[in-house]
Amino acid sequence: MTSALPIHIDGSQGEGGGQILRSALSLSVLTGRPLHLRRIRAGRAKPGLMRQHLTCVKAAAQISAADVSGAEIGSTEIHFVPHTIAAGNHHFAIGTAGSTMLVLQTLLPILLHADAPSRLTLEGGTHNAMAPTADYVQHCFLPVLARMGARVRMQVERPGFFPAGGGQVLVQIEPGTLKPIQLTARGAAAGIRAQAAVAGIPMHVALRELTTVADRFQLRREHLQEIDLGRRAGPGNALTLIARFDSITEVVTALGERRLSAEQVAAGACDTLEHYLGSAAVVGEHLSDQLLLPMLLAGGGEFLIDQPSAHLRSNAEVIAAFGLGHVTITAGPGPRDGHRVVVHAQAVPLQAAGA
Repeated sequence: MTSALPIHIDGSQGEGGGQILRSALSLSVLTGRPLHLRRIRAGRAKPGLMRQHLTCVKAAAQISAADVSGAEIGSTEIHFVPHTIAAGNHHFAIGTAGSTMLVLQTLLPILLHADAPSRLTLEGGTHNAMAPTADYVQHCFLPVLARMGARVRMQVERPGFFPAGGGQVLVQIEPGTLKPIQLTARGAAAGIRAQAAVAGIPMHVALRELTTVADRFQLRREHLQEIDLGRRAGPGNALTLIARFDSITEVVTALGERRLSAEQVAAGACDTLEHYLGSAAVVGEHLSDQLLLPMLLAGGGEFLIDQPSAHLRSNAEVIAAFGLGHVTITAGPGPRDGHRVVVHAQAVPLQAAGA
């Protein structure tokens, strides 16, 4: 099913980054609508398609048998015409340390709507700056999808840090109908734990990070885990804080940097988690924009955040451009009451899987 009327989107709107590209590709395949996207990543220092963005385009094209023009490094404009949704085994290699999780973000909504299970093998980075890490997806994003009825299993076969890359992730996706969900209360706190992973750098870095976290949140030894990923995955370091509640799990990840000490990396992560804990938010900043497409497919949804991000607003604009519904963001009555986000889905037919 391919409509004669294409969707035209200006990639410079909102946050002006890759999120617009990924969401537009997902919705183009799901609806069967041709997509004309111009000024891609115009808001970035290096506009146009980078390697990981190009992989998103090629991956979406492969699973939809799409006709594509403009799919090359540095391109700021693409024409994308999808024809089907093809489940099955798919292998996508970014070729650099670009984020495998952002490729997954593009494909997952599509394959949840397929007519058969799929198995993805993704190669590239698993722990990237400016992108969700594999730990974040595993502990924060996928559990919420599971509550909505999604059956997705992910396994990190090999971790990969920038600049070496070399990571490999396996994802198994069972298609099915998603159900709406409301995330307006965290529920009872179930504790905080922390894990610090190192790859090709001394273990004392992880131990110093965990000591800083333990002191800040008064954690006991059983709540801390140091992980040696081996030299081939690095060099790299990732500190992950996991705060569990009955209804949600918030995950904060900080990646090690040469210019920062282990204590500074850990302090930054602790500050971010403390800000979340002290706010009215149920859904954290990064999860908020990632939930819009699944909730749209589920027929709607609602959640409470602290402040709306540029990514959230950009995703809402892409949804509106496709005529699939709209997203309302309403501030609470007080300055510390957060914002309520409601996804309103319209009854627009999606492309038949395997068409």
